[in-house]
Amino acid sequence: MLTYDLEARDGVPLYEYLYRRVRDDILSGALAAGERLPSKRALAEHLRVSVITVEGAYQQLEAEGYLDARPRRGFFVSPVDRRLPAAAGVPVLEEEPPRSWRLDLKSGRMDPSFFPSALWARLTRQVLSDGEHLAPVPAQGLPALRGAIARDLRDFKGMAVSPEQIVVGAGAEYLYLLLAQLLGRETVFALEDPGYPKIRQVYNQWGAACRPIPLDGQGMALEALWASGATAVHISPAHHYPTGIVTPIARRQALLRWAEEVDGVIIEDDYDSEFRFTGRPIPTLQSIDARGRVVYMNTFSQTISPSMRVGFMVLPPRLLERFRRELGFYASAVPALEQQVLARFLGGGGYEQHLSRTRKRYRLLREAALERFRPFAASLTDRGAGLHFLLHLKGTEDDEALRQRAEGLGVRLGFLSEYAALPNPAYNHTLVVNYAGLNPNGLAEAEALLTEVFRPVG
Repeated sequence: MLTYDLEARDGVPLYEYLYRRVRDDILSGALAAGERLPSKRALAEHLRVSVITVEGAYQQLEAEGYLDARPRRGFFVSPVDRRLPAAAGVPVLEEEPPRSWRLDLKSGRMDPSFFPSALWARLTRQVLSDGEHLAPVPAQGLPALRGAIARDLRDFKGMAVSPEQIVVGAGAEYLYLLLAQLLGRETVFALEDPGYPKIRQVYNQWGAACRPIPLDGQGMALEALWASGATAVHISPAHHYPTGIVTPIARRQALLRWAEEVDGVIIEDDYDSEFRFTGRPIPTLQSIDARGRVVYMNTFSQTISPSMRVGFMVLPPRLLERFRRELGFYASAVPALEQQVLARFLGGGGYEQHLSRTRKRYRLLREAALERFRPFAASLTDRGAGLHFLLHLKGTEDDEALRQRAEGLGVRLGFLSEYAALPNPAYNHTLVVNYAGLNPNGLAEAEALLTEVFRPVG
């Protein structure tokens, strides 16, 4: 007769504790395959529990396949593999918490006070009240949001695109991966070098071949591009990250000719182009593309918040048809609530007002940061746009030594050499200063910390 200490169940319901004990005996081999178990009434009397308790345990064991119930004969142990000894324990590595920096010039974080919290909260309440966030979202994104994006592109970037061409996705990296799948593993990607490292990481992880193409004063070097064998090129012509180079019209036209001749695709990554502080906005490459060779991409992470993982791409008609045919089965990766709120934020004029206020604040912050950091520079490269600038350092101490000393003081620095796949001495000893997360009231402290970092050794 099966005997178990029911007082040791530690709060577990009786039927579940009995089920566990019988199951463990079956898996250990204590109860052999084909062995008949006591009847429900006999076991209940033996254990001094109700028949319902035993019945509940037996039914669960039968449902999971541990027991075979035979009419008028009872319950028999089913043949199952015996439980193997536990493997040697492998320690689970604990996730390292993000480090808190006294000064961070590498990340592109923004001042959280810039976020339009009051308006965003009001729009969120409206969407929740209307119940629109419960409606299904098409694969390409909410029609209202795609329509608002199309109007914004028309009004502020001169792009005549249809909402049907727009695909909304969960940030730039998600869209990079979608494009890699759309273009196929055989596609060879030409990437700006130096450039944003995650672009290369995403395409490499997908299994696509990447060719780093050096830059000249006008952007991606054409001779190297032609020699690369690439069929897709990923560029930021309006304001390259991290060098800040603006690709002039002649080079843009040459890139379009390249795409036409090799039957290729140009991915225009319009990173932080909204923040231009001098002159008129630079027209997009997509706006002069007459042959459908350009995929335009942008996100709201720089203009609204880095935590807002919402981006979009504009596909030319021939790629849109292929996207719907081959990738249209994907569900939208951006929650309906976030899309609904963003659609109202764009369509109601809130985004335009927010950008106007943010540009003014960043212009003042940029001027103050340039003034504070100028004493450390042999020269500065500032294109009057974007949320970063290059600071070419005085002295000759190598980048790694400076980085280590800075980290010891709680300062995080990013060097131009880190963004290059191909070594180039011209990139050494140059800081990429991302100033968006700086507090205007903390610039004096930032200057003091940098003074300590760059203090001559010896």
